[in-house]
Amino acid sequence: MGFYLNPGYENFKETLASPIYVDKTMMLHELNQFMNTSKKFLCISRPRRFGKTIASEMISAYYSRGCDAGELFAGLKIAGAEDFKKNLNRFNVIKIDLNSEYQNVENKNDLFKRIRTKLRREAKKQYPDLEIYEGDTLADIILAIYELTGEPFVFIMDEYDVLVREEVPESLFEEYLSFLNGLFKSATVRPAVALAYLTGILPIVRDKIQSKLNNFHEYTILNAGNLAEYIGFTAEEVMELCKKYGMDYEECKSWYDGYVQNGYELYNPESVVMCMENGQYDGFWSRTSTYLAISDRIQENFEGTREDVVRMLAGESVAVNVTRYTNTMTGFKNRSDVFTYLCHIGYLAYDREEKTCRIPNKEVKLEWFNAIEDDEEYRQTDKIIKASKELLKETIRGNEEAVAKALDESHIHVTSNRSYNNEDALQSAIYLAYIYAINQYFVFREVTAGKGFADVIFVPIKGGAADTPAMVIELKRNDCTESAIGQIKKKEYFKALDGYEGKLLFVEINYDEKEKTHSAKIETFEC
Repeated sequence: MGFYLNPGYENFKETLASPIYVDKTMMLHELNQFMNTSKKFLCISRPRRFGKTIASEMISAYYSRGCDAGELFAGLKIAGAEDFKKNLNRFNVIKIDLNSEYQNVENKNDLFKRIRTKLRREAKKQYPDLEIYEGDTLADIILAIYELTGEPFVFIMDEYDVLVREEVPESLFEEYLSFLNGLFKSATVRPAVALAYLTGILPIVRDKIQSKLNNFHEYTILNAGNLAEYIGFTAEEVMELCKKYGMDYEECKSWYDGYVQNGYELYNPESVVMCMENGQYDGFWSRTSTYLAISDRIQENFEGTREDVVRMLAGESVAVNVTRYTNTMTGFKNRSDVFTYLCHIGYLAYDREEKTCRIPNKEVKLEWFNAIEDDEEYRQTDKIIKASKELLKETIRGNEEAVAKALDESHIHVTSNRSYNNEDALQSAIYLAYIYAINQYFVFREVTAGKGFADVIFVPIKGGAADTPAMVIELKRNDCTESAIGQIKKKEYFKALDGYEGKLLFVEINYDEKEKTHSAKIETFEC
């Protein structure tokens, strides 16, 4: 057993011993279908904190002939699969955490020399009769072992894209390309590889790395295919955790859900785990990442970026073309490149059917608020967001004038002159004006209610302040406020609030297209 060559199962064993473990071992069943086929080269990309390293440790523990992991997997889902024992601990495994190697080497130019030296030393220790030499590449070492034993390799590289993200010197990057080419493109080495599993944050870089890895099949946060349920926690898995730890599922959903792939609702795994362990809903993202990833990109201010960011803060989805981004950290050409990058790192969620992106959940939205706070271009938007806290108070107090004035302000910032009178823009103006309410409410748009549709409904989060009222908001144009209140009552919107008991505000927002001003009418009821 070695650290890089045929490692043991100690790391995965620690994961299983954690207070919370969600069983994703059926991913191994999917990988078994790829073994020794034309699809054996896989690149799996997903954001930070989505379990990349845990998956790598699991895969290594299952395939590595350096350990006997039968008992470790005995109580897990994969043990019930018919192919479980077929590949259990049957392969030579080489596992490299490229980020760890890069961060720990003092002279970055010695990175691949250090990796080769370590693997050569472990290979000689495990195979004393092996003939390898000082100048041998990693591909040479793999071939030498394969010729000696006839046993193919499973190759696992975690954080394969670290050299892209770190923007290393060209000479080191060229050495990396040669490293990849020798491992995965050589016709001589290919038969010695049963499975290659690369994982990182970014998909394969198109302008340089793709030529070296064009035989790899990609599974990304934009399109995870049949591996979608293993990218994050599914709704069913989160429901079970909420039951076990006494947490409210709907609130958990509003905080950490939002990534949809291949029919699965996907949750941020690490945030869900921290929520359960801490017994509270909070923004855990900032503890392992930074909002600068957003602010650095939106400061490039391509045409249309600011307007789209404001729309997304107001709950909208915006169109994005994800096909042109080259998967690098530099060279962004337009707003779609920026938004595609932010999808890959988890700050936006992508809808494949609609070809749109949006801010996925409450936790991530907090990071967007942080990103725009000190940005001159977004300062007015930030001012509205901060003012929304006061607006919520005034609405609950029944201050109709304050509501109308706030909507006049927010409407300007979610629309252009061309779309100013659009009903979607009116909805967005309301959502932006009440953006602070996400801290106290579930917010639903275009909800079927009674005999019609409520434009926006605010339902208090369980466990919030006892005097927080529910709110139903109806939009009207060029009409009197009294007619809308009558419409709200007639449509019986309160039926959308089945199970809610307490104060209910009916809020009518009337927009005058000619004057481009708003008026408001607020009435209070008891449910």
